[in-house]
This record gives sequence, C-alpha cells and structure tokens, in this order.
Amino acid sequence: MRPDARRTTLADIARAAGVSVATVSKVVNGRGDVAPGTRTRVQELLHEHAYLAPVFRHTDAGESPTIEVQFRGGLKSYVAETLEGIVDAASESGASVVVSKASAAPHWARNLVSAGRRAVIAITSVYTAAHLNELARSGLPLVVLDPLHLPDSRIHSVGATNFAGGLAATQHLLSLGHRRVAYLGGPAMAVCNQARLHGYRAAMEAGGVPVPEAHTRPGEFTYESGLLGAAALLDLEEPPTAVFAGNDEIAVGVVEAARARGLRVPEDLSVVGFDDTSLARMASPPLTTVRQPLREMGGAALRTALRLANGERVDSHHIELATELVVRASTAPPRAASPERG
Repeated sequence: MRPDARRTTLADIARAAGVSVATVSKVVNGRGDVAPGTRTRVQELLHEHAYLAPVFRHTDAGESPTIEVQFRGGLKSYVAETLEGIVDAASESGASVVVSKASAAPHWARNLVSAGRRAVIAITSVYTAAHLNELARSGLPLVVLDPLHLPDSRIHSVGATNFAGGLAATQHLLSLGHRRVAYLGGPAMAVCNQARLHGYRAAMEAGGVPVPEAHTRPGEFTYESGLLGAAALLDLEEPPTAVFAGNDEIAVGVVEAARARGLRVPEDLSVVGFDDTSLARMASPPLTTVRQPLREMGGAALRTALRLANGERVDSHHIELATELVVRASTAPPRAASPERG
C-alpha cells in the first residue's frame, strides 16, 4: 500500500528506487552528482508518493541559495523595477536569482528542484490549484508579488496598500475641484484592481459626489486598454474632467487618447496613474501617480523566500507596504467649461 504523503520518508523512496537514502537526499536537494537515469527514477517516485520534502538548507561551504523568479507577459516597467529590487536584495543576502517566464510544462516544479532552486517568486502570475499542488509535492515555497487573486493559504505574498492609494488619488482630484472623476482599471476580478476601485468609490462617496455607472470601466493593465477605455469615456455626453487610471500604462494611454481628440493634459483633462514606474516620470506631461514601492516590494519578496527556504517561520502570509501620492504635471483644477470633444 502506498505510504501516506505526510508519512513518506526518504527511506521509503530509497527502497522503492533501489538506491541509498543519501542518493535520494541529493535528488531532493538538487545536487548535481547523481546519474541522470537514477535522478529520473527517484523524481518519478517522489511524485508518485506525493513526497512533501522538508524545506532544506544548503550547508556546503560557499554555496549560495538560488531563487527562481517567474513572470508572465512582457518585461514591462513594473516587472523590471520589481526585478531590480529582487536582484539588489539577493546581492545583499548572498543569494542567486534566475529569471524565467512562468511555465505550464509538466512537472515544472520538480524540474526547478532538480536545477537546485530553493524557492519561487512569482510577479503577478496566476497559479492554479494544480500549480500549487505541484509546488507542494516538490517542497518549494512560493511568494507572489502583487497577487491578482486572493492568495491561497499555502503561499505567501507581498503587495501594497491599494485601497489607500486609490483613496489618495481620488481625494487629490476632488481637492482640485473635479466632480466628474472616472476610474479606468485593470481586470475586474484582480484583487489589486478591486482595492483601487473601492478606494476611488470611498473617496467619491465621502465627498458626496455620485458615480455614474459609465464612469467606472474595467480593462487590462495595458496602454492599449487605456486608449480604448479613455475613448469610450471621452465620447460620453458628459465626459469626465479627470481620470484615475489603474496603472501608469493605462494612464499614458488616456493621455494619448485625449491628445488625439485635441484635448490637453492637464488643462482639459487631469490624469492620475498608479505604480510610479519610469514610464510615469518620462511621460509628457510627467504623471501624477500613486507610488508603489516596487523595489522595496521585490526586496521583501526575496527576503521572505529565503526565510521560507531556510525553514524559518514567517509571521504573516501577506505583507503590505505603504503607497504614496506623487503629484506631478498631469493634474490641475478643471476648466470652467466642459472640454470640447473631438
């Protein structure tokens, strides 16, 4: 009878494979001095027995832990700046980082273990139950940066105070005198998008300003989504005088959509972004935006991953770092008359 996953030992695996416990331990810990055929046989048995490897420590002198960092989509400003924080923290900690695109290949987590990875950091990637089960069987801890969905209790995550950021962005626009303020966001079910939208709604409600249904639009966290969403908003009979965008890419799309209609930012339309990536600083005009501490978030994720890999206790499954409103040139009081629509 197959041993229960919680009671399966290295000795059980070694007996089934016809090898020593030391050899199985080398496979589990990603050591390279195991024959390929033996490694494959042991890995198959580990998977078959759903062996939950204890989080292991590297004890060899001079050996540095290696963390796998995975992301989806293109290497955009958000990902690049977060990666910079991860790499800086890894350098300070004596760890190594390998960056890759998120994989759907079979046994991908076991392959990471075989390659000597100690933990996985995912940047806004979506992990299914199958992914999490694969990670659990491999014994690899997972830390998700800025999770798109509510984190599973089996993983740890690092994010920012999205609600507070949405509140601050909208309060800023209201304080300038805007009353027709729209929210142009990312995916409707993304946790970070929902929090930013709730912050926007809370500020509007506190200011006694109604929110027409047409003034809140979900989309994607992309420039193209900003173009399309802003076009729909600016074509309304009573278009907004200000737009709070769910991220900087959307905000830059809004600025371009306004320019294409002959509108000026901020004279005719105020725009606020979210993230404070290099894109916000290089935009024309430079964007008022909510700063997520992306490098600090990356550093926190790396340190959390190392602690988990070393078997240390982590007090919280989710860490939130503070956001901050950065006022630049893309916001101003509304004009006395409604902006003309092209």
